[in-house]
Amino acid sequence: MIHYEELCIKTCEIARQAGAFIRQEAGGFSAQKVEVKGLHNFVSYVDKYSEKLIVEQLRLLLPESGFIAEEGTAGCRGERFNWVIDPLDGTTNFIHGLPPYAVSIGLTDNGRPVVGVVYEVTLNECFYAWQGGGAYLNGKQIRVSDRPAVKDALIATGFPYCDYHLMRPYIDCLEYFLRHSHGVRRLGSAAVDLACVACGRFEAFYEYGLHPWDVAGGALILLEAGGKVSDFAGGSNYISGKQIIAANDSLFNEFSEIIQQYLQP
Repeated sequence: MIHYEELCIKTCEIARQAGAFIRQEAGGFSAQKVEVKGLHNFVSYVDKYSEKLIVEQLRLLLPESGFIAEEGTAGCRGERFNWVIDPLDGTTNFIHGLPPYAVSIGLTDNGRPVVGVVYEVTLNECFYAWQGGGAYLNGKQIRVSDRPAVKDALIATGFPYCDYHLMRPYIDCLEYFLRHSHGVRRLGSAAVDLACVACGRFEAFYEYGLHPWDVAGGALILLEAGGKVSDFAGGSNYISGKQIIAANDSLFNEFSEIIQQYLQP
């Protein structure tokens, strides 16, 4: 029998170890060590070594699992269990010496998120959750905020770095929220954005052009903290569908309706 709580606690320790390596390398990191994977898409030895460290230890935790990892070092997907890993979410921030950046690890069971860990390196904050167990930050249980309306909300978003097909309606939607909320923030890490909604720092988050490793860990944390998550059409394809709407329970319907007016395909 798989004990998700035990897996989650051990995964937190693995994320912290990877975070310690990232923090160690940050001080002497040089832009000359950056590789370009695609348009505005960067990677370094820090991402690659962090992923290798994470994969090696997770494979020992759950030998029958597969992996979906950003840098592709982990091999094939599993039939039932898959670890979904971003070894350094916020690479562009990292290479510019700008927080935040994080280690994000999710575990899916037949496609359902059952363990989520987001370790924000610069603040030493470990957010984590397992299915049915609630959500936590450094050992303290967290909940989404109870702000009831978009007009009272602080909203997070992200900007696509290569997929611009929704850019015009995206800008229109952004303008709406700038005019009708407490403001919009762009941190540069989707995993951290989701964790911040989970603990009530933000009320809502939306973005498109995402990958499973950007959201798998943070989405479960948000759900276990009492929030709601969907894709832009209001469905459940937010992990693989490259788009996400996330908010506290109180204003989720209003928030998603606004986004759908602008961004639903």
